[in-house]
Formats: sequence, structure tokens, C-alpha cells
Amino acid sequence: MAESGASPLPPTPPAHTPLSRAEHFIWLTARVLEQRRFAYHFLNSDVGAADAVETALAAYRNDDEGYGHALEPDLRGPVSQPLHTGHALRVLDSIGRCGGQRVERVCRYLTSVSTTDGALPAIHPSQRGYPHAPFVPVVDDPPSELLATGPVVGLLHRNEVWHAWLFRATDFCWRAVESLDKSHPYEIEAAVAFLDSAPDRPRAEAAADRLGRLVREHRLAALDPARLEAFPVAPGYAPDEHHFPHDYAKVPGSLARAWFTDEEMARSLDFLAGEQREDGGWPIRWRQWAPGVALECRPMVTIEALRTLRAYGRPIG
Repeated sequence: MAESGASPLPPTPPAHTPLSRAEHFIWLTARVLEQRRFAYHFLNSDVGAADAVETALAAYRNDDEGYGHALEPDLRGPVSQPLHTGHALRVLDSIGRCGGQRVERVCRYLTSVSTTDGALPAIHPSQRGYPHAPFVPVVDDPPSELLATGPVVGLLHRNEVWHAWLFRATDFCWRAVESLDKSHPYEIEAAVAFLDSAPDRPRAEAAADRLGRLVREHRLAALDPARLEAFPVAPGYAPDEHHFPHDYAKVPGSLARAWFTDEEMARSLDFLAGEQREDGGWPIRWRQWAPGVALECRPMVTIEALRTLRAYGRPIG
């Protein structure tokens, strides 16, 4: 049998630093966007590296100035969606490019898909007919969701973007956050993303203090990774889809950091560091519904794990 001429896949390098192992994983498995993001955050954060990230991100932008094409891998197909667009804004924010005309155009898209109360649905009905995760149902008249709106509003405020869309969307976020009495981890994370950058700091601190008590009372954070059985998984989540202190307080300056003791946060970060797999990447903890989706998500999760560990001063290499 003739050989194809293709070289075998390179072996995983010896266990050096978490960063070198992750770099091997990224070059082996990641989309171009995550390759560019990894290079920017961990190899060379100069202007050229930021330009490369923005160029890769532009491939997902549509004529309506929203983003699609499975930028958020759980939603497939070409159409723009609020969750894709929120992801795009997080990428732009991470490279210092969340401003100017590009974001003005994004705000026009957000206005066009908003609900009657001025906020964002999680899934716009245009997703119908394209593959999507079973845990994100498509309905004809979707409600406003803090999950989609909170992170977007927070990012725009943090970057001092002022647009007419923000006024009603901000009001929605305040109402939603201050009325939460039962929730789930992803909604709490969205609330934190809003509160960390909301312009009314005393009000944000008061709301965060109340949410922190809710998180502890309802055991929404696994405070001891060695005793995960003591912390229930939210209904509808994957069996091991626990959330940890570092998921809420992704950086030390987050309002959510005050929810946890130093010991609890240290255990959480120890667990995060220990989650790196033999191939150099971090696992995804939510429900895996398609092999390609899981493959695309792992590099994203790996980049965020490294960024969190570095933000807390943990050595990554």
C-alpha cells in the first residue's frame, strides 16, 4: 500500500509548563480565531497581533453588522444571533478594540433584534432551520434574557460606549438583576458581567452583595472541589456541570470575588489548574451534543482558563 506522504500528527510534547502544553493543543486543534487570540494573549500582544485577531473575527460578521457562522459553536449556521454578537464584543474588548464605528454598527444590529422592552433574546427566531444545541430552544416570540443582555451592556459601559440602545437595555438589566430570587449559574455570571461595569457603582455593589448571598444559600458555587456531591447541579445541566468561584469572579477585581474566602478561591484555582488534560487543553463541562462543537469549544475554554489563572497570579509558564 502506497504511503500518502502526509506526516503523522506530532506527539504531545513532554509536560513542561501549562502554557507550552496549551500552545501545542491550540495549534493542533483550534480555529484560526482562537489561534490568533492565543498568540495575542500569550505570545505577542502588539498592534499587529490585535489586528490579526480582528481580521479573523471579521470573517464571522454579516451584512446586518451582527455576527454568525457558529462564532458561538453551540449555534450553527450563517445567521446573526445575539449570543454570537456578545461573543464578538468580548473578543474585541479583550484586545482593546471595543469602541469606535465598528461598535456603533454592532449597536444598530442589537437595536434591530431587541424585544419590545429594549433588551436581547437569547436566540432570535432566524436560527430556525439551522442546527443548534438542544438546550437553546428556538421560539417565535422569544423573551428578553439577562443571559444575553447583561454581558453586552456591561462591556459597552466598560468601554464607555454611548448609544441609544443602551438606555432601555440598562434599565432591563437593573430590573432583572434586582428581582432575581431563584437563578442558575449562567444567569448569575451574566449578572456579574453587567454589575462589574455598571456605571452606578453603589447600586452595583449592593446588588452584587445580595447575589452573593443567593449563590451561597442556593449552593450555586462548588466551594470544595473535593466534595462535589455536596453541591447540586442546576436542572437541565450536564451531570458534572458544576460552577466554581473562579467562574463567577474571573478576575480579582470582580465584585463576585467578595463572595468567597481566600481559602475557597485558592481551592477553586487549584482545581482549575489541575483540570488541564494530557493533550494540553481544558475540558468543557456543559452538555456535549455534537463532536465538532466540542472540538471547537475546548480551545476557547483553554484560553479563558489560562487568562483566569494569570489574572490571579498563578504561574502558567
